[in-house]
Amino acid sequence: MTAMEFLPVLFMVAGIVLVAGATLFVSSLLRPSNPYAAKNMPYECGMDPAGEAAGGRFRVQFFILAILLVVFDVETMFLFPWAVVLKDIGLVGYVEMFVFMLLLIVGFAYAWLKGALEWEE
Repeated sequence: MTAMEFLPVLFMVAGIVLVAGATLFVSSLLRPSNPYAAKNMPYECGMDPAGEAAGGRFRVQFFILAILLVVFDVETMFLFPWAVVLKDIGLVGYVEMFVFMLLLIVGFAYAWLKGALEWEE
């Protein structure tokens, strides 16, 4: 492949960056800018914030649980392409996915035993 074949892609990326930048610039000129204390407060469904969230701080367990969810979701996404080509990759691919799933289960068990999935009050 030559560099000329990628020229339309380069033009498309440049156009997208230009439109996004122009949109952000124009919106920053047109929007009202009047910050005040009530506007900058955390918002909880129309109620005044209470507890730890009132100061903008969240518990570490929330973030650990969110990271674990993302990690296991992304790792689970690897199962779909593997299932599509399972007949083509044969026994070697099957064993490799078994090892992958075993590592995934070991990671889940480790997180569970360390208490990362517990939501303590």
